[in-house]
Amino acid sequence: MNLTSPFSIAIVVITALAFLGLPIGLSMMTGSILYLLLVGADMGTVAEQFLNGMYSNYVILSVPLFILAAEFMNIGSMTERLLAFCNVLVGRFRGGLAQVNVVQSIIFAGMSGSAIADAAGSGRMMQNMMTRDGRYPPSYAAALTAVTSVIGPIIPPSIPMVIYALVSDASIGYLFLGGMVPGLLMAGLQMIQVAISARRKNFPVEDPVPLREIPRITWRAFPALMMPVVLLGCIYSGVTTPTEAAALAAAYALVISAAIYRSISIGAFYDSLLLSAKSSASIGMLIAGSLAFNYVVTIENIPDSLRVLLTGWDLSQAGFLILVNVLLLLLGCVLEGTAILLIIVPVFIPAAQALGIDMVHFGVVVVVNIMLGLVTPPYGLLLFIMTNISGVPVKDIIRDAAPFIFWMVVCLILITFVPEIVLWLPRLLGYQG
Repeated sequence: MNLTSPFSIAIVVITALAFLGLPIGLSMMTGSILYLLLVGADMGTVAEQFLNGMYSNYVILSVPLFILAAEFMNIGSMTERLLAFCNVLVGRFRGGLAQVNVVQSIIFAGMSGSAIADAAGSGRMMQNMMTRDGRYPPSYAAALTAVTSVIGPIIPPSIPMVIYALVSDASIGYLFLGGMVPGLLMAGLQMIQVAISARRKNFPVEDPVPLREIPRITWRAFPALMMPVVLLGCIYSGVTTPTEAAALAAAYALVISAAIYRSISIGAFYDSLLLSAKSSASIGMLIAGSLAFNYVVTIENIPDSLRVLLTGWDLSQAGFLILVNVLLLLLGCVLEGTAILLIIVPVFIPAAQALGIDMVHFGVVVVVNIMLGLVTPPYGLLLFIMTNISGVPVKDIIRDAAPFIFWMVVCLILITFVPEIVLWLPRLLGYQG
């Protein structure tokens, strides 16, 4: 690559601005505008690419709606009721509260589609419950909450899968189905690790919930438990599109929290709208920057050049997937997941298609990789969130998260080389890929 070419200069500018603290979306916009200026292209092309990309992708609307649904869940009493229900299911076993942490992430995964929303919503509550009276070490509780939150965007609905669908044209519905079994597999491996740790460290056994209390606790949680059923049922029955289902999820969470549980104040409602708008604006700026930068990448013919390069290496499907996994795991240590999805992944898609790799399988592999990046240092956004919640140093959380990260890598290897783990459920429901 010519280091003085317009593309090289644009890359240097984007990287430098990002390291100086400018949001990556704005950095990509600046670099893209500079590239167009250097090649003598029309400056309005950036705005044109942004508007065309936004207006032609109806699916983007689902992102702020899923974020809003998660915020409505967090400000109501849905979290407390769901945790009580999870305690009924697994609380009586040794290390029961730790198992509750895993199960509640499975349930929350069917509602918010966001790992950060999962950690922020139930993280503080689980941290307080697990560390009360010295039951569990604070670092273990924080590490467990971080790694279980990763399940959220793998089991549908999933905001990262929506963004992957945006750049790959893969079916969102089949992507959601493809993430179901891998998400449950990851949760099962985490529960095995919790059981091992519980016996090794002699974690406490919680008092069993009296049988007479189980129907009452289940009934109190029932409206919240129906949310993923309603959401996914509407998508797969064809009643709604995924975007419409996201709007339905937000409305359902608001109605349940406000009308049935009566646990939302006007102030909390306003704060949830404000937080959702901020999060959506942040993601929107990143998408806008990536649309402009992807136009630059297309002009430079980078995807085709990479495809030719990889073809020259004569990689098999397995070899290509190994290469992608290694690169995404390394990039996940230093880059935010959405940036990887919008900037790096589109470059790999033509090569994956040329090798005959199924786009739904590839999408789930990519999303699991990116979720691993949320709990791997030095970036590890979930690690920093739990540090802020628990007050525990990051190094202590990383130490206790390491065994869980090992099992998550095992899960990644399994879904990479056994595509049927991902594709079995979509094919069962009509997928022809």
